[in-house]
Amino acid sequence: MSELKKIRVMLVKSLIGTKAPHRACVRGLGLRRMNHTVEVLDTPENRGMISRVAYLVKCEA
Repeated sequence: MSELKKIRVMLVKSLIGTKAPHRACVRGLGLRRMNHTVEVLDTPENRGMISRVAYLVKCEA
């Protein structure tokens, strides 16, 4: 069985003043505070959340 691909995502900007759906996307990705890094699976759902909050996060494959 092949290993699933992952994306490393880091929150680089504050959530203060952002829209509620964008804050929900960040929480859905598992990010809790600034400079917090998580690894998420490379799925279309996660890619959609990352693209929606691209101005708040930094990601690398």
